[in-house]
Amino acid sequence: MFIARLMLLGSGELGREFAIAAKRLGCEVIACDRYARAPAMQVADGFEVFSMLDGAALRAAVAKHRPDVIVPEIEAIDTATLAGLEAEGWRVAPSAKAAQLTMNRDGIREFAARELGLETSRYRFAESRDEAIAAAEHVGLPCVVKPVMSSSGKGQSTAATVEELGRAYDYAVANMRGDRPRVIVEEFIRFDTEITLLTVSAADGVHFCAPIGHRQESGDYRESWQPAAMSEATLRSAQSQAAKVVTALGGHGIFGVEFFIAGERAIFSELSPRPHDTGMVTLMSQSPNEFELHLRAILGLPVAPILTWGPSASAVILADRESEAFGIEGVADALALSTPDGPVDLRLFGKPRTLSNRRMGVALARAGTVAAAVERAVDAASRIRIRYEE
Repeated sequence: MFIARLMLLGSGELGREFAIAAKRLGCEVIACDRYARAPAMQVADGFEVFSMLDGAALRAAVAKHRPDVIVPEIEAIDTATLAGLEAEGWRVAPSAKAAQLTMNRDGIREFAARELGLETSRYRFAESRDEAIAAAEHVGLPCVVKPVMSSSGKGQSTAATVEELGRAYDYAVANMRGDRPRVIVEEFIRFDTEITLLTVSAADGVHFCAPIGHRQESGDYRESWQPAAMSEATLRSAQSQAAKVVTALGGHGIFGVEFFIAGERAIFSELSPRPHDTGMVTLMSQSPNEFELHLRAILGLPVAPILTWGPSASAVILADRESEAFGIEGVADALALSTPDGPVDLRLFGKPRTLSNRRMGVALARAGTVAAAVERAVDAASRIRIRYEE
């Protein structure tokens, strides 16, 4: 018999790794997504295909499977229905409040800045080009424009002039999720680096993974590495802010808390109440990895200690066009980069369809330094080739 029935809302690559971790601990997994053969469905006990924004379909799936825990894996969920289910006694991990506030950037930013007093960039929200221009007068140029609801950084761009601001607004709206044409216009922070601080709220307290650095391109991560270099004082500041926000959101699970690091300042950026894509590196760098930590916290199991294995990195494997007829080549070439002191591994996600710039896998590597680990991971990723069939 299973120890818990978990219902995943969203079944992408992060859900897939979480489902694998759950199966190893004897859980039953029901994977839900808007399309069939999603990555987590391929390793789950059952699945349902429906839009996570369809509250009636979500309720029907919960009534059918009666999960012990509902586990959101994406932002685009009917969070009002999720809150209603929680109020009726269904458990949501980490909490319906966390899902509601983080579904849109305006919710979590206002919560962090106004209610908790965390340090953030200056920002304003806009629902038209004119409002975006007015917002930029407050935050200054250049500024960053993002849809309040999107995934993996889609729709994000930087505007240095009023003309660019209009185009940035249009780009954000065109790439948003949902039907809410609202953007956040925020101060351009001249930061030294960006980090993800994986923060675990569990029965045995709040725990932190080593900070993860990452490089973004077109609003999406390309490489991540652990540990990210930063001073002890700055790390303590980030940890204090992260603990404050995850405690306020409530529930048990892992939170990907993102910060800009500018000198000795840790400036809160965003938060995801679930495993984070940049945290894929933890599949190589630490034990338990981020997916196992999320699961343990949800199940009320002990989390500490978190053991680290040395400088590690991940690099994404991207498709460059749309296709449903393709194959993967170069696996042996990539894995041949492993050495006794620097292993290389791959995670290929099994997505049934490629799209331009869609993430199809990651290469993972460990080495004597972070820079060497990144170089090895990038090399391994470059050896994976997607063969498109005519």
